[in-house]
Amino acid sequence: MDNRLYERRKELGLTLEEVGNIVGVSKSTVKKWESGYIENMKRDKIALLAKALKVSPLYIMGIDCSPEQSNNNDYTHFQIESNQPARKKGITINVLGRVAAGIPIEAVEDIIDTEEISEDMAATGEFFGLRIHGDSMEPRMSEGDVVIVRKQEDAESGEIVIAMVNGCDATCKRLKKYTDGIMLLSNNPKYEPMVFSKEEIETKPVRIIGRVVELRAKF
Repeated sequence: MDNRLYERRKELGLTLEEVGNIVGVSKSTVKKWESGYIENMKRDKIALLAKALKVSPLYIMGIDCSPEQSNNNDYTHFQIESNQPARKKGITINVLGRVAAGIPIEAVEDIIDTEEISEDMAATGEFFGLRIHGDSMEPRMSEGDVVIVRKQEDAESGEIVIAMVNGCDATCKRLKKYTDGIMLLSNNPKYEPMVFSKEEIETKPVRIIGRVVELRAKF
């Protein structure tokens, strides 16, 4: 993994949050870029990140080797010439801070960030991102991580879902189906399984709103 962005940020004494504030993204997104996931960065974000790190956009893209050589203060206009085939353009989806009961996903206003998914993935359905709250899904998912969710009303036993229970906000749990009902399971053993009979699924109600297809963890 190329650590140039991480090393440059440390050299300048900047925190993830400070860089994120300059670029207009969350610190988890900055960390994702530092981990090498820059291929789907938008042009304006490349320019802003270059400005934050006092380098050129070409340095951000891995074309210039030295921040000193690349720091020509031209943050907004750049052209990349390459013999490599162009990468497929990503599709931007909203990341939600929370999903309240009774509000359709498309009407949720608590949009805290955006993520990009591949065109191939986007062609398989509708997607949104959701920030994880609490420690019920640790150690696999932690507070502040983002999950990519495919909108759907059912899932297979064993899959991780986003569910609404008893009029509460959406919760992330592993789905377990059995003959007389379902269980919603936490990864963290300190939390008891949530067990619902077929009748309770209808009366509470318990409603699946999506299936988790990808985890984008913060570090």
